[in-house]
Amino acid sequence: MASAAAATEDPSDIDKLYEYGKRLSEAKDKSNNVNDYEGVIRAAKGSIKAKQLAAQLIPRFFSFFPGLTSKAVNAHFDLCEEEELGIRVQAIRALPLLCKDSPEYVSKIVDVLGQLLIAEVNVERDAVHKALLSLLRQDPKASLTALFHHVVASEGIREKVISFIKDKVFPLKDELLMPQKEMERHVTDLVKKSLQDVTGEEFKMFMDFLKSLSIFGKGAPAERMQELIEIIEGQADLDAQFKVLDIDHIERLMSCMYMALPFFRRGTSNSKFLSYLNNHIIPVFDKLPEERKMDLLKNLAESSPYTTPKDSCQLFPSIVQLLKKHIPQRKTGEEINFTHVECLLYAFHQLAYKVPNITNSLCGYRIVTGQPSDRLEEDFSDNYKDFTERLTNLGDLAEATMKKLTQDMAEHDKAMANAKTDEAKASIQIKKQNTMTGLRACNNILAMTQPLHSKSLSFIGEKIITLSWRPATKPSLASTTAAAGDKRTAPASFGAMATKKGRGEGGKSHLVNRAFEDSYHGGRNGAWGRGGRGRGRGYY
Repeated sequence: MASAAAATEDPSDIDKLYEYGKRLSEAKDKSNNVNDYEGVIRAAKGSIKAKQLAAQLIPRFFSFFPGLTSKAVNAHFDLCEEEELGIRVQAIRALPLLCKDSPEYVSKIVDVLGQLLIAEVNVERDAVHKALLSLLRQDPKASLTALFHHVVASEGIREKVISFIKDKVFPLKDELLMPQKEMERHVTDLVKKSLQDVTGEEFKMFMDFLKSLSIFGKGAPAERMQELIEIIEGQADLDAQFKVLDIDHIERLMSCMYMALPFFRRGTSNSKFLSYLNNHIIPVFDKLPEERKMDLLKNLAESSPYTTPKDSCQLFPSIVQLLKKHIPQRKTGEEINFTHVECLLYAFHQLAYKVPNITNSLCGYRIVTGQPSDRLEEDFSDNYKDFTERLTNLGDLAEATMKKLTQDMAEHDKAMANAKTDEAKASIQIKKQNTMTGLRACNNILAMTQPLHSKSLSFIGEKIITLSWRPATKPSLASTTAAAGDKRTAPASFGAMATKKGRGEGGKSHLVNRAFEDSYHGGRNGAWGRGGRGRGRGYY
């Protein structure tokens, strides 16, 4: 301890260090001053002030002594780990200078700075951020490669590195990714390698970034869109055997399918998703958690307009089977989930719109296309009777429920007028939104059942119906012709339930057994499995 104190207070060390620095500055051929630079390196082991000076001098003359680079770099790295905050900050700020005339050190320095992102003191963390940004501007390709290496390999610091990439790097993409196509391709490959083990939130962040790149922008070729779809399919783990109790997998699957919807709209194939759902998920629909059922049906509905005729033929029997489970043939005391039915009817119309005669054998319709698959020589009249009776029963229930919900809306308006506090008003507003969503769901159901009763049978196209959870262009019940929004609204009324009782004498209306409740919990924020990550390491 005595020697340490002496080292701290001995002015001779500082004087020598100033002499080394002066001679190095004045020398025309600095390579002749090897002893002086070695003295600077040794000062990194000296007193506090000597270390502070060494943190300035080592980088300043670094490029003139290639034979001492290893010693100099190691000495400077030691300074970055000093207990004294001032020394650490000085050394960190000077790190980019080591690369000014020696670009081959960029990767190594960025690697060290990535490790230092765990700094808890603001001034030190800011120094790390500024040093990293300096090197990113000097050599974006090498810096990004080194930085992304921590996302894949450095378990202890990956969250800090990801946060830095999100907050500091991605916003500068237009500046850093030059030449544009080459660098966007490079960073895309880095991101793909980083998706080995990510949380839902991290995956969404990376995908949002990739979508913002020009190589995936408007006018991008189909193969580029397919590349993004394949990334999402990989995260959804569509090659895995499905297990009903694997909630993490269900949430990840539903989130990924929702994330893929914009690409389906741009013409990429949804066949792999639909095949997986049809073969693995729909057969165990009754065993799924309630909120996952809703996610599944919404994804099916929103994907159905982009289904190929071949996929429509394969998926349609499952849709009809689920519809029949949701719409009993006769009026009973069972409950009906109108949003489930809205999703299924919408998918029914979209699939049948592409291949109309797929309804002949399953629903008893007689649509003539001239193909053997019309099966017009067979009698499916029992299927027709069964299906149309269910639709009639559904229509009666929807009309009765709309009447009850309209009354509820009037009550909500009265309650809002009498509400005294902001909290009470907010609660009533949520109820009003839920009721409106329920009205829209029932209204959509009526709009979709009517064409199926018509003598001139028709199936609606994508633009005829605005699904109830999508933004309505006008707050009106007659909103079924509104243009579909690009994203779902905030959780509203997604669990509409009504008791299916007979009208009895005098045409009494059905009673609503359960309020339209919000059962929408599905990972639309991109998080799945209690913050757990996606697939295990190495799936790319």
